[in-house]
Amino acid sequence: MKQLEFEEFYRGGRDVCLRAVLAAVADRQLAEDLVAEAFARAWAAWPRVRRHPAPRAWIVRTALNTRISWWRRRRYEVALGDHDRQDAEAAASDLDPALLAVLRQLPLRQREVIALRVFLDLDTASTAKTLGIAPGTVTAHLARAVGTLRGHLVTLDRPEAGS
Repeated sequence: MKQLEFEEFYRGGRDVCLRAVLAAVADRQLAEDLVAEAFARAWAAWPRVRRHPAPRAWIVRTALNTRISWWRRRRYEVALGDHDRQDAEAAASDLDPALLAVLRQLPLRQREVIALRVFLDLDTASTAKTLGIAPGTVTAHLARAVGTLRGHLVTLDRPEAGS
């Protein structure tokens, strides 16, 4: 019974959690790794996770916390460059490449708020509880993020003069 219940949760929530994490981290491979790790942790703690008021938010928060832990361990590594790297995450994702590019420019906390409020459709109170911040802070981050997104995306949609 436990396994079947978790499988249904996984099938029903994986894609939406992946989109939310992708919006926050803006790297498809990293997002997939983080979501896989979060679901593995959810399986290990399933009795507790299934009682969580927002299990999908638990997955996203766990994935984002895992990213921070990974970053702390790897912050002293030297990147060799990304000459062979393609922008596959944008092409393969359900997110518009222009939107993904603008999301990458937002501060981390704004991306997290967008991921939870927009992609997971959590209310302000649930988002605040998940991120451990005040509801007013969620509202402020959301307003700033939406303003930035609107400004950049409206500029991209405008046809050039004389076209």
